[in-house]
Amino acid sequence: MTQETGLLIIGAVALLYAAFARRLTTSVLTGPMLFLILGWLLAEMDVFQLGGAQKALHILAEITLVIVLFSDASIIDIGALRRRHVWPQRTLLLGLPLAMLLGTLVGIVLLPDWPYWEVALVAAILAPTDAALGQAVVTNPAVPRRVRRALDVESGVNDGLTLPAVLLFGGLSVGGLHQVQDQNWLLFTVWQIGFGICIGAALGWGGGRCLAWARNRGFSAAGYEGIALIAMAGLCYLISDIAGGNGFLAAFAGGAGFGATQDSRDHQLREFMESEGTILTLGTFLLIGLALVPRAVDAISAPVLCLIGASLFVVRPVAIWLSLIGTDASGPVRLFIGWFGPRGLATVLFALLIVDQIESLPHREVIVAIATLTALASALLHGATAAIAARRFGPRLDGAE
Repeated sequence: MTQETGLLIIGAVALLYAAFARRLTTSVLTGPMLFLILGWLLAEMDVFQLGGAQKALHILAEITLVIVLFSDASIIDIGALRRRHVWPQRTLLLGLPLAMLLGTLVGIVLLPDWPYWEVALVAAILAPTDAALGQAVVTNPAVPRRVRRALDVESGVNDGLTLPAVLLFGGLSVGGLHQVQDQNWLLFTVWQIGFGICIGAALGWGGGRCLAWARNRGFSAAGYEGIALIAMAGLCYLISDIAGGNGFLAAFAGGAGFGATQDSRDHQLREFMESEGTILTLGTFLLIGLALVPRAVDAISAPVLCLIGASLFVVRPVAIWLSLIGTDASGPVRLFIGWFGPRGLATVLFALLIVDQIESLPHREVIVAIATLTALASALLHGATAAIAARRFGPRLDGAE
């Protein structure tokens, strides 16, 4: 089979997916699942050169993460959080650290030969959730609004909160306080985190104020403002990276800064960013299936499978259950939120990010394999259960409005 045939297959699948998107949202087949499996099948058919796919994945992955982080942060409804903020606060400030802690403890048992900091790094990589794999839940009106908001806010914010931990544990895994590449990794990581956040927040706030000023005076056109958001996200990343900060954290902080300048939520801008993010996300899942899944399957072992299973079925649900103790969340609500924490784009991208930045990681290939296999398993399990659970169990989540 030639590459031209492979491109025709991708185009045909994309067209069919777009044509039946509404129907697919109520089925067990999700977009990320479809394109992930499509990429895997094309890889098994040896249609494309994997080397080229891997290079394209690294470029597209960085662009996608920048856009997704900026977009997720910019559309967080601060007003709604102020009114009903307890669940998202608990899942982010307690559930996320608990997931990293429990994941580290499980990893120490299953991977006894690994350094502790590297196990903690894997736990941090597996902690963030991806709403793209659970859109049938987040967008389904059958699920109480408060549950959907909690899941949506958590998936949007935990990427930015997890990234500092990934950077820190990655640095400590290769020496911590020792000198690596003529730099103190701990100080380097702290500098990247703090500087990236400050630069991003300032640029996002300033850009948002400029855009609002131009809009109020009729200088801008609605059809072009989406371009400004993409440019703003890119500037946050590039300026922070040039100045020595972390570009990804800057993109997230920039989105939050931009969102703070908007008096009301602009639905056109939100739809534009979501559509652009969807295209990039599906393309990234296609390349993940094409470039990473075949190699990850070869790295399957009993400890790796047990670690992935524990992350999906034990670590996340237990962490969320414990984090919501003392709130008005009922048992079914805790179980529902705990299960629908799919791992996907952020997990794979963080793994790629850290192995690219730190070439001396002892188990760098296995870390990427664990992240890839977790995303694959999550795409299948959460994608298959999202629509069914939303339809059958959503109305039973009493006390969640």
